[in-house]
Amino acid sequence: MTLSPRTDDTPTITCCVFAWDEIGTLRSVVNAQLAELARLGVAYELLIIDDGSTDGTSTEADRIALDHAEVRVIHHGDNRGLGGVYRTGFLSARGVYVTFFPADGQFPATIHHRLYPLIESWDMVLGNLPARSDKLLGAALGRIERMLYRAAFGDIPRLEGVFMFRRDILSRLQLKSEGRGWTIVWELVLRAYRGGYRIVGCPITLQARTHGVSKVNNLRNVAANLRQLFALRRALNQ
Repeated sequence: MTLSPRTDDTPTITCCVFAWDEIGTLRSVVNAQLAELARLGVAYELLIIDDGSTDGTSTEADRIALDHAEVRVIHHGDNRGLGGVYRTGFLSARGVYVTFFPADGQFPATIHHRLYPLIESWDMVLGNLPARSDKLLGAALGRIERMLYRAAFGDIPRLEGVFMFRRDILSRLQLKSEGRGWTIVWELVLRAYRGGYRIVGCPITLQARTHGVSKVNNLRNVAANLRQLFALRRALNQ
């Protein structure tokens, strides 16, 4: 994987905010992210990945970038799903450390203050949500998906949503997953785990959306992930 080169002005953190038709929340989420990143006291950049939005999100992202020198925008001409979002972030991030947040606002920006103190001593920090007893479709799909991954791969680290990792490990891991689902993330985690990289879990929180409907744990993305699961299993066993 060919990554953005390191330079003298390489930021410490790249935060990728990915959006697909999130006009109602994008600016408030980006503002919250910028405020919390500034509080960390390190150099940072925020990369908005517009995943083929058609509701005005694309224009709003460009306006935000004009207002903030730390913000860059990458537009997907069509909707590529989570897989496309993560691959774009992996290739385009310039920071020493990289993290991803959805633009729906469900993961608060304060999570940075949990992840960053740990990443300096670890290669990857994986967010873990508290146990949920709700019956929401998204939560149920997420649990089913994790059960299937454990059945396919055995002992795997726990990951739910947000994570942070050292960008340079991407150059040492040959990622092969394609398609819409977030299998590319699980491949990264599994290859790092099996390769002896230092991985730690970290408790994080989830909050209710204030606008729209979540597009992360839905039938389309879960189906895309499951179609790639067995191909990933074969690739990891080669």
